[in-house]
Amino acid sequence: MTPSDLVALSPYMVVAATAVVLMLMVAFHRSHAPAAILTGAGLTAAFGTLFAVHSSSPGRQVTSLLLVDDFALFFVGLILAAALAVLLLSYGYLRDRPGNREEYYLLILLAVLGGSVLAASTHFASLFLGLEILSISLYALIAYPRTLDEGIEAAIKYLVLSATSAAFLLFGMALIYSQLGTMRFSLIASTQSSGANPENLLVLAGSAMLFVGIGFKLSVVPFHMWAPDVYQGAPAPVAAFISTVSKGAIFAVLLRYFTVVDIRGYGSLYVMIAVVSFASMAAGNLLALLQDNVKRILAYSSIAHMGYLLVAFVAGGALGTTAVAIYLVAYFAATLAAFGVVVLISGPGEEVQEMDGYRGLFWRRPWLATVLTVALLSLAGIPLTAGFIGKLYLLAAGVGPALWALVLTLVVTSTIGLFYYLRVVTAMLSRPVEGPVEAHPPLSAPGAMALVALTIALFWLGIFPTPVIQILQDTVGRLTGLPLPTL
Repeated sequence: MTPSDLVALSPYMVVAATAVVLMLMVAFHRSHAPAAILTGAGLTAAFGTLFAVHSSSPGRQVTSLLLVDDFALFFVGLILAAALAVLLLSYGYLRDRPGNREEYYLLILLAVLGGSVLAASTHFASLFLGLEILSISLYALIAYPRTLDEGIEAAIKYLVLSATSAAFLLFGMALIYSQLGTMRFSLIASTQSSGANPENLLVLAGSAMLFVGIGFKLSVVPFHMWAPDVYQGAPAPVAAFISTVSKGAIFAVLLRYFTVVDIRGYGSLYVMIAVVSFASMAAGNLLALLQDNVKRILAYSSIAHMGYLLVAFVAGGALGTTAVAIYLVAYFAATLAAFGVVVLISGPGEEVQEMDGYRGLFWRRPWLATVLTVALLSLAGIPLTAGFIGKLYLLAAGVGPALWALVLTLVVTSTIGLFYYLRVVTAMLSRPVEGPVEAHPPLSAPGAMALVALTIALFWLGIFPTPVIQILQDTVGRLTGLPLPTL
């Protein structure tokens, strides 16, 4: 391995080294604050190395498994930033809870490492290894703390369904390899372009199984049934992590594979993904209308948002890929802020999940209610928020290739989504019921800092998005090799 390869892998090496140091530290002395500080320092250092990698060795192919290009660096940076926000939210959440807390941060680091590998994967082997590192870490994170029975139940559900998705994934890879004789994305694409029929039964079945395995992880319809129960049972910071870091990493590898291989060559699979997008937008929003649990509302909302992202994914091209990246940034910030409010209003005994717990929140904790309102409005795509810019790009991506059915579904279901988001906002603005004043847990300073930063990001990206959009345009330009049309 050359020095340039080591530089390209420096973000991964920093995260892995931090996990090893933390593991040794826990073995000798347990302490919650130092473990959190070490984890935060490692994530921050790894984020800092991204700039050095970008300037010194852009587009570095490290063996046949990883391509550390600008596309990978962007998604690794997004994963690291989201993980750092989850870390800040988790500190106060775990501080007053019984049991060992240090291993939680070790699992966060390992999950980040797995997600980062996914973002740079160019081979089925690295895809599967990254996915399993991420998934195995999530099994344990969902069950934290072990005193919550519903957390253990949620972890078992996620374990069983993740094993099912891994089986589909492996079988799909095997079918593609048996037909094409390679597991490298680029060689699969070159085999296809040299005359191999992508509609070959084995290749088509393998690609469909590959998407099914990834669809389980993204919780798109009809592979979505685990999401509400897991979100409800998992600790709120872990639910935020699954909803952002996990899904962002998986969407990155999905985007890279089907951009390199060109999904339009698989006619039947192309139609199947379009149908999944339609079903996810419709079912996610309609089922969210029936919920009174805020975490379940956010779970079904996440299903709908994955459907929105698939509209741009199906559209393809430079604009479609850019739209996916822009929307993921907006979705990350809004989802982390929404779950962050759930974290900060929950005491050490039990999380505040039901809608009644948010009734009158504006009169009790106005700034937390304001943050949650901004996050929900961004998820709904209201102007002056990041979500509006994201949906504008999704619509532009869908209009380009005339995907009118999906565009119309996106508009209609987004309108439906606004209703259940406003239900939560209305509950927070309603007058609190007269009676004894509830005691609220003291605010965690790190968590409050994370919420302030996320709220600023939501407004900044909604009002002045040009710098971020320019960065994303440059990033996806190198992935697709196509010029980006102007809106």
